[in-house]
Amino acid sequence: MQKYAVNQQLIETLLAWVNSGEIAIPEIQRPFVWDSSKVRDLMDSLYQGYPIGYVIAWRNPNVRLKDGSLSEGKKILIDGQQRVTALTAAILGQYIINKTYQRTKIKIAFHPIDERFEVQNPAIFKDKTWLHDISEVINGSILRVVREYLKLNPEANEEHIEQSISRLINIPKKQIGIIELAADLDIETVTEIFIRINSKGVVLSQADFAMSKIASNYE
Repeated sequence: MQKYAVNQQLIETLLAWVNSGEIAIPEIQRPFVWDSSKVRDLMDSLYQGYPIGYVIAWRNPNVRLKDGSLSEGKKILIDGQQRVTALTAAILGQYIINKTYQRTKIKIAFHPIDERFEVQNPAIFKDKTWLHDISEVINGSILRVVREYLKLNPEANEEHIEQSISRLINIPKKQIGIIELAADLDIETVTEIFIRINSKGVVLSQADFAMSKIASNYE
């Protein structure tokens, strides 16, 4: 019996699920440990149309969530918290909790002429050839962004700028893979699947800690 299903979802669907609580992050809410440059690279991968891997969710187990409630009927994010947090930070402009447990924002800038991303810094902020914060662009009006950019950079090629900004705005329409573990699995099986994935692939530091937290909260 296959213990999982694999689906592709639009990034924007995944983010909507996170916002509505349809995908729940377990009570062990690890701080965001990625460097900002890793968030930049993730955005570049999406822009280039590269795959960004899978997140793993477990349907409908009864696990205690961050707000103390039980997760009945929700998907629990078992693996991929850092990636999902990076997406909410860069695309939605949401706050993250960093390594020192401070609320902060990660602003990713985009250069439509060179089609490259960078972590926003004071030099970029002063430079009119950069769009300073992609979350504002993605959630704004393409016509207005293109018009304002060309007004500030009259020497830029209009068609090229339109194309690159349009590609940027379409990032949420790119897909991410979601592996959904079956609802009827027990915690031991989920932990075993989790450990195998993480020992074969990229090892997530503290990830097994997240699993053990889930296990101890499993009703």
